[in-house]
Amino acid sequence: MFKLKVFLRPYKKECIIGPAFKLLEAIFELLLPTIMVLIINNGVDKHNIDYVLKMGGLMLLMAILGFCSSMICQYYAARASQGFGTGLRNTLFKHMSSFSYAEIDTFGTSSLINRITNDVNQLQLAVAMLIRLVIRAPFICIGAIVMAMILDFRLSLIFLVTTPIFTIILYLVISKSSPLYRKYQKKLDKIALILQENLSGVRVIRAFARTENEKQRFCAANDDLTDSAIAVGKISSLLNPMTSFVMNATIIGILWISGFHVNTGRLSHGEIIAFVNYITQILLALIVVSNLIIIFTKASASADRINEILAVTASIPDNAKYFCSIINNNAPSIQFSNVSFAYSTTGDMVLEDISIIINRGETIGLIGSTGSGKSTFINLIPRFYDTTKGNIFVDGINVKDYKLHELRNKIGIVPQNAVLFTGSIAENIRWGKQNATDEEIIAAAKIAQADEFISKLPEGYNTQVSRGGLNFSGGQKQRLTIARAVVSKPDILMLDDSASALDFATDAALRQAINQISQNMTVLIVSQRVSTIKEADKIIVFDNRHIVGFGTHKELVNNCEVYKEICISQLSSKEGSI
Repeated sequence: MFKLKVFLRPYKKECIIGPAFKLLEAIFELLLPTIMVLIINNGVDKHNIDYVLKMGGLMLLMAILGFCSSMICQYYAARASQGFGTGLRNTLFKHMSSFSYAEIDTFGTSSLINRITNDVNQLQLAVAMLIRLVIRAPFICIGAIVMAMILDFRLSLIFLVTTPIFTIILYLVISKSSPLYRKYQKKLDKIALILQENLSGVRVIRAFARTENEKQRFCAANDDLTDSAIAVGKISSLLNPMTSFVMNATIIGILWISGFHVNTGRLSHGEIIAFVNYITQILLALIVVSNLIIIFTKASASADRINEILAVTASIPDNAKYFCSIINNNAPSIQFSNVSFAYSTTGDMVLEDISIIINRGETIGLIGSTGSGKSTFINLIPRFYDTTKGNIFVDGINVKDYKLHELRNKIGIVPQNAVLFTGSIAENIRWGKQNATDEEIIAAAKIAQADEFISKLPEGYNTQVSRGGLNFSGGQKQRLTIARAVVSKPDILMLDDSASALDFATDAALRQAINQISQNMTVLIVSQRVSTIKEADKIIVFDNRHIVGFGTHKELVNNCEVYKEICISQLSSKEGSI
C-alpha cells in the first residue's frame, strides 16, 4: 500500500488538517469523563445545582466543538480519499491504455475492469478511514489508559493484562484473513468474466438454448465466491465479539476490585463512573480498530492487485525520440523482413520467416485457411503486437522508430469485429478524423456504401448509436467502420475480413469505390472470399504460418496449389482457371 502513497501527495493539507481536527475531537471526548467526576463529586454529592448546570454547559459546549471538529475532518477525508481515487484511476487507465494486446490478453478485460473499479474503491475507503480513524482510535485507547492511570494507577494496571491478549487476537485474525481476501478478489474477477461473457453473448446463448447451462455456471462461480466470503466473514466476525468479551471481562474485574477501594475510601463514586467510561471508550476504540483491520486487510489485497498492473511495462513502449517526418517515396509502403511471431514466449509460432514487399498504391489481397496468420500479419503493421523475430518497415522506416501515434495515423484499420461507440453516426465516423467536415463524413459514408441506409434514417447522420451498435445490422455496422477508416484518407488501408456480412452486390460496389480512391493508397484486404480479392494487384496466400503464394490471381491459380484449391471450392471451373 505504501507504494501508492504518491497519489496522496497533492492532498498533504487534507492529510494533516483532517487528523488534527479528529485528534481535537478525541481530546474533547477524553475530557468528558473527568468533568463527569467533578460534577458527581462536587455537584451531585453536595447538591450544588449551579455547579452541575455550569459544568453540564461546559460538557455540552465540548460535545458541540467535538462534533464540529468531526465534520471538518470528514470533509477533508472525503476530499483526500476521492482525490486519491480519481488520481489513481486516471493513472491506471492511462497505464492500461499503453498496454499492447499481449498485456490485455494476459490480465483479461474483466480483471482490469475490476481493478480500476472495485479495488480502487476499496483503497478509497482505506484512505478515508486512515484520515478519520487511524489516529483517533489509538489516541483514544492510549489517552483513556493515561486518564485511568491518573485516577488510580494500580487499578489501571489491569490493562497490561488485556493488551497482549488483544494483540494476539489481532495477529491471528490478520494472518488468517489476508490470504482469503486475495482469493476472494480473484474469484470476483471470475464472476465479472462470466457476467461479461453472458451479457455480451446473450444472443448466442439463447440461440443455442444454453441459458440453463450458463445459469448453472454462474451459480457455481457465485457459490464459490459466497463460500470464500463466508470463510473470510467467519474469521473477521471473531474480532468484535472477542474484543468485547476481553474488555467486558476487564470491566467486571475493575468493578470488582474498585468496590473494595470505594469501601476503604480510596475511590469516589465519580471516579468509578469515570473509570468505567474510559474503559467503555477503550472498548469502542478497539472495536473501531478491529473494523479498521478488516478494511486495511482488504485494501492491502487490492493494493497488491493494482501494483501488479502498475509494475507491468508495456511490451510495445512508445519511446521513439523523433517523428519520422522525412519519408523515402522510393521505399516500399510495407516491408516484412524475416518476421516470425508467437503470442507468448513459450507458445508456437503463428507466423514464421515472413519476408515480403508491398509497394505504395498497391491493392493486396490476403487469403488462407482459418488460423493461418492473416489477421496476425495485419496486426503487426500498426504494432498492436511486436515481432518475435525480424523487422517491419513502413515507408522505409522501421515501425519501432515511429511514434505510435504517428504510425497509426498513417493507417486506417477496419477490424474483424465491427465495434461502434455510443454517440451519433457522425461522431463515430469522426473517430477516423476528429476535424472531419460534414462533406468529408458523407463522402466517406458513400465510399463505404453506408450513405444509402443512413440517409433513410429519420435523423440521418445524427442518429444515435446504441451500446455496441445494437440498433444496426451486422452489415450496417461493418460499413460504418469502413467509413470511419477511410474518412482520414490514410496512406495504408487495412480491411480485416470487414465485408463478410455484406451481400455480393454491396461488396462489389465497395471494392469499386475503394479502387477509385486508392491510387496513392496501399490497401490490404483480408477475406475468405476469392471474389473479393481476385481483382487485387497481388494476392498473398497464407498456409500453416507461412506465405505459400504471392502474385496475381491468374499466376496463383497456375502456380499455387493452396490457392487453386480455395478457388475450386468457391468459384466455378471457368472462373477458377482464369
